[in-house]
Amino acid sequence: MERQEGIRSGRHIFMCDVCNKSFHYKCTLKFHVSVHSEERPFVCDVYGKSFRLLQTLKVHQRIHTQERQCSRDICNKAFTQGGELKVHQRIHRGDRPYACVECKKSFRNSEYLKVHQRIHTGERPYSCDVCNKSFIQRVELKMHRRIHSGDRPYACLECNKSFRQSGQLKVHQRIHTGERPYSCDVCGKSFKLKGVLKVHQRIHSGDCPYACLECNKSFRQSGQLKVHQRIHSGDRPYACLECNKSFRQSGCLKLHQRMHNG
Repeated sequence: MERQEGIRSGRHIFMCDVCNKSFHYKCTLKFHVSVHSEERPFVCDVYGKSFRLLQTLKVHQRIHTQERQCSRDICNKAFTQGGELKVHQRIHRGDRPYACVECKKSFRNSEYLKVHQRIHTGERPYSCDVCNKSFIQRVELKMHRRIHSGDRPYACLECNKSFRQSGQLKVHQRIHTGERPYSCDVCGKSFKLKGVLKVHQRIHSGDCPYACLECNKSFRQSGQLKVHQRIHSGDRPYACLECNKSFRQSGCLKLHQRMHNG
């Protein structure tokens, strides 16, 4: 039922003996030949109905499993429960019917809202059995436990550096790829991290959300406020090992140490 007819552009051409239709791949021809054959090798184990293609059998089996498919052509994701499909379809529609009464943030799923509300209630039901630190979500506890176990399952293929979280690896890989997916819509400057872009945008907006309770001076970053507050507290956590002189900032200590190093 198949013959290799010739070579075109360096690629073999596989031709059907029945209708002379040609294909670039032998496997494609094999699927096509089943159209002419009575052979139906894929059989439903519930009804005994047979099919030429495995994919056709899988679609049929959804009748028995009650699996339901997303109607969007770009998606085709399938679910065994109607409720799961209903929640999934909200992604395409942009529906978020579950709203937090505290902050008005909305969610597609009632379970997502339930987890979010723990921010307001302070509930942290998942506790570490090593250090007793507690968390809002089970997945947060799972990642935290890797601190104690030393487990770092996500390794960079470029430099073999490993991470506890897949998100940390994803961000790290941008060092190698040079990717900077977050761009400022005002000046076009791009950044590897969304949080860094957010801080940068305060330059354009003038927003300084971190205010000193002592003098009301405000800052764009929490770290800047922390350093500033040492003026009021007198805290100088960075000390020179040569002369014991201390500083409020690590950068000032580094500059000072150059005096000793010549």
